[in-house]
Amino acid sequence: MNRAYNFCAGPAALPEPVLMRASEEMMDWQGSGCSVMEMSHRSTEIVAMTEAAEASLRRLMAIPDDYAVIFQQGGASQQFAAVPLNLAHSDDVVAYLNTGQWSKKAIAEAQRFTNVEVVGSSQASNFTEVPKAEEWSLPANTRYLHYCPNETIGGVRFNYIPEAAVPVVADMSSMILSEPIDVPRFGVIYAGAQKNIGPAGLAVIIVKKSLLGSARSDCPAMLDWQKAADNGSMYNTPPTFGIYLAGLVFEWIEAQGGLDAMAVVNRRKAAMLYDLIDTNDFYANPVEVESRSLMNVPFTLADSSLDKAFLADAEAARLLNLKGHRSVGGMRASIYNAVDESAVATLAEFMTDFAKRNG
Repeated sequence: MNRAYNFCAGPAALPEPVLMRASEEMMDWQGSGCSVMEMSHRSTEIVAMTEAAEASLRRLMAIPDDYAVIFQQGGASQQFAAVPLNLAHSDDVVAYLNTGQWSKKAIAEAQRFTNVEVVGSSQASNFTEVPKAEEWSLPANTRYLHYCPNETIGGVRFNYIPEAAVPVVADMSSMILSEPIDVPRFGVIYAGAQKNIGPAGLAVIIVKKSLLGSARSDCPAMLDWQKAADNGSMYNTPPTFGIYLAGLVFEWIEAQGGLDAMAVVNRRKAAMLYDLIDTNDFYANPVEVESRSLMNVPFTLADSSLDKAFLADAEAARLLNLKGHRSVGGMRASIYNAVDESAVATLAEFMTDFAKRNG
């Protein structure tokens, strides 16, 4: 099998052992005689599978008992609406930090339901940094503070957790499970699965139980976290195959040594690319050093007319999905957990060789 190196921002690479196991179990899951995709979500087997996935995630992230873990459809973008619908009323004030495209989308959605104060923004720098902690403050009547710890598109990362006297809500889609997280410092953590968890279409929500039960009366039942938690993520038919694959990924990460081990490897991978970019005039990264992402590394070529050649040569070398987001341009290498060090080393070698041939 000739698998390529996949640097896609999402849907992203999955660990090969997970894909192999899913392939082996596809036609006959655990001796059931059918695929996991064909089984009732009310069956004891699928309920047990879901509970095991949750237990594995709780171990990985050290999630306390006073937090609910919910698996839902719709990805992170659906949670842009669920957050204000569960935590605020139409006449409340909520605070958002704006650090890129996903922050902007979360803000725009929240503005449909409540009053949004953008208390800090890095738009003036074209989202090449994050607002410093001392540069922003919260209005006295704020219901919650929302931010995106890692912006996938711009490759910008918070190097601190915002402090607030209100619940801190974090869209961790592109950095969850890449390093240890102090869960009790957050009121709500949510993430789309398609980067470090599993296939697209699944979202994971981790919410402090004391925040449940406050959804406004016009909150759709499918977005009400209390209903989802009360029904064990099975208020309706959940994305069972996504939960199955997520559970396999959680097991794989545990087998690698957990999030401490993931963090060590992820820092090495990122350093490999940033060191090359910073020491080679052929490449540049626009992000402030202290705000650089460990998961998404954008870079530009000194001569943008070579962009198409770079991408064509990279694809020929089986290095896929390196084109930057259309709103940013240039290149981007997403190096999530499943992208191993050999893949990043191969990319670095290719970049060095391309620069020599075209510099």
